[in-house]
Amino acid sequence: MPSWWIPEIDGWIVAAAALSAMSCALLGNFLVLRRLSMMGDALSHAALPGLVVAFLLVGSRDSLPMFLGALAIGIVTAMLVQAVTRFGQLDEGASMGVVFTALFAIGLVLIERVAHAGGVDLDPSCVLYGAVENAPLDTVLVLGRELPRSVLANGGMLALNGLFVALFYKELKIASFDPALATTQGINAQAMHYALMSLVAATVVTAFWTVGSILVIAMLIVPGATAFLLTGRLLPMILLSLVAAGLAAFLGHLGAVEIPARFGFEPTSTSGMMAAVSGAVFAAAVIFSPREGVVVRTARRLRLGLELTRDDLLGQLYRTHEAAAGAGLPPAAAPPRVARGGLGVALATRWLLWRREARRQRDGLHLTERGLRHARRLVRTHRLWEGYLVERAGLKTDHVHDAAHLLEHVTDDAMRHRLAQLTGTPEQDPHRRPIPPELDDET
Repeated sequence: MPSWWIPEIDGWIVAAAALSAMSCALLGNFLVLRRLSMMGDALSHAALPGLVVAFLLVGSRDSLPMFLGALAIGIVTAMLVQAVTRFGQLDEGASMGVVFTALFAIGLVLIERVAHAGGVDLDPSCVLYGAVENAPLDTVLVLGRELPRSVLANGGMLALNGLFVALFYKELKIASFDPALATTQGINAQAMHYALMSLVAATVVTAFWTVGSILVIAMLIVPGATAFLLTGRLLPMILLSLVAAGLAAFLGHLGAVEIPARFGFEPTSTSGMMAAVSGAVFAAAVIFSPREGVVVRTARRLRLGLELTRDDLLGQLYRTHEAAAGAGLPPAAAPPRVARGGLGVALATRWLLWRREARRQRDGLHLTERGLRHARRLVRTHRLWEGYLVERAGLKTDHVHDAAHLLEHVTDDAMRHRLAQLTGTPEQDPHRRPIPPELDDET
């Protein structure tokens, strides 16, 4: 273990942070799928008037009354958002913005009145970043052992959320992806929505005391969004989001303690660093996701561009072979359509050589028998499309080449056979060039 790690202190801090982050992330998956990402922000801001009202009613800052007050206003927030959306004909995001800003403003006014009356003070840093570093100091006696209150609260919240998801997994899944389908199958989508929002409100309030509003918002959305980039299935998405949340807690506390010390500064906020780590993990998923990551999408585009260049080169080799009775294509003879750049042509040429579709000779590049079959299919497809576009689409002969060139790359064998049937299996294209016949081994 590192020298700074003290299990009785750092272990409980990481445990409290991880449990609060995971309880948020578990339900956050369904907010991401339902496109309700702003709901966490709305609930964390709307909790403020609930806290103040609870204090005014009981005259105490005990945890239970404050929790119940914040939970009640959270449920009211979810209902108000739905009402404004339905009756105001507004987008759900706009409705959330209207509701939570109004409630937050009411909370500020109430706090101002209480403050003037000498009742309570508000610590902005605690509201923003929480007090997870103080988790080991606020303990309760459980079975003869002192345990941090925040660990018990957030652990209980995680267990409750896990039980809810396990019991209503099917209903949540269907209602998240298709509420209309859920209704046709006898699932009360609206009831599931309010149940989910009630638990989200309770989770937000529970985590709020530990990690503050910034991390609550981050943990509700970022782990689920990260997992969504990595998988297309719900159960793996939930598991990955929990792993991402737990990882953010450990690395966040490590970074908050170690990174400032490396530069001679005091440790920084664990909650703030957790949010930064979550953002970094999300950025890594955006770049390296195997589904839609920047690297994968760039590789797909490069491969597609290389395939198009290869097909264009094959077509030009065939036309050269056709026009000059087997002549090769000199390297400098590539037409502008093929010349997508020297590197692209060079790579496409190497691809053809590697696949044994072409070979080098003294006078240039020649098609092999295998390459000739491939090129014949491409040219046949191109010329059939030209005939179809003239006969069926009514285009002029000098306007069909570019369209046919695009279509030849996305035409499979079945479509090519259908094109031949629709055009009467012609022997020449509209430019009176011979259409290569369909060979028996190509059917």
